[in-house]
Amino acid sequence: MPATIDLLTSPTLKHLRERWWNDDFTEFLAETLRPRPGNRILDVGCGEGNAQVRLGRLHVSQLRLFGVDLVIERVMVARHEAGAHNQRVGYACADACHLPFRDGAFDSTFCVAVLQHIGDVQAAVREFARVTAPTGRVLALEPDNEARYWFSSTPGGVRAFEVSTRFFGALGAARGDLTDAKVGPRIPSLFTTHGIDPIAVRMFPVSQTQLGPYEESVWQRRRDVVQQAIDQAPTNTVRDLGREYLQVLDAYAAEATQAGPSFVEIQNTMLFATVGQKRE
Repeated sequence: MPATIDLLTSPTLKHLRERWWNDDFTEFLAETLRPRPGNRILDVGCGEGNAQVRLGRLHVSQLRLFGVDLVIERVMVARHEAGAHNQRVGYACADACHLPFRDGAFDSTFCVAVLQHIGDVQAAVREFARVTAPTGRVLALEPDNEARYWFSSTPGGVRAFEVSTRFFGALGAARGDLTDAKVGPRIPSLFTTHGIDPIAVRMFPVSQTQLGPYEESVWQRRRDVVQQAIDQAPTNTVRDLGREYLQVLDAYAAEATQAGPSFVEIQNTMLFATVGQKRE
């Protein structure tokens, strides 16, 4: 997968839905969902329709693709993209915990980096099982947002990661974020509870390695993201922590620039793809 992670600007992979998709992942999706002529496949949390465009390029005869997303603006973009590629896709604005489809309506159901946004993951997986036909495939690809590896060759980098973790953690708590940070590796157990037999788990690493100092534009983007989070913070305590983080980030940038070609920064986290089959 492409390098699209920055742990200093987000404590989760919630921003990656549209950015790391590539041909290898499309191939994995096709192998997993096993689309056949006439199949009906549902993408829960379809975003801007990336999956439908890529699956449509497989040219499976009479394949019927559907996508739902909670955000109407994304659904509108997805519809436009499908039309631009001369593809017929059914889209709707809907909640993953209350899907507007009959029982067993789809041969396969999947979601990519969606359950990490949902407070009631049990309800969402229950809906996946309900709308999937017996023996149909269910796929959920989700991260473990607590399993993050970080290395920096400068002390300022270590400090920046520590303060960023505290800042984004405090921001989430102040906003009442009740989502499960470790949802990725917990999917097999959730599947079993709701009548889906897990048959495979595959891990996709998401990594970023930097050798030598970043360009100033990278540091500025990091500052901008943090400043935006500060501006949207609901309490003075979180805003104060954000301002502290900006100072630490500036110090880290200075250290990295001074280190020159000896500067190293390594980041890594993991996405868990759980494949299941609906029980008969």
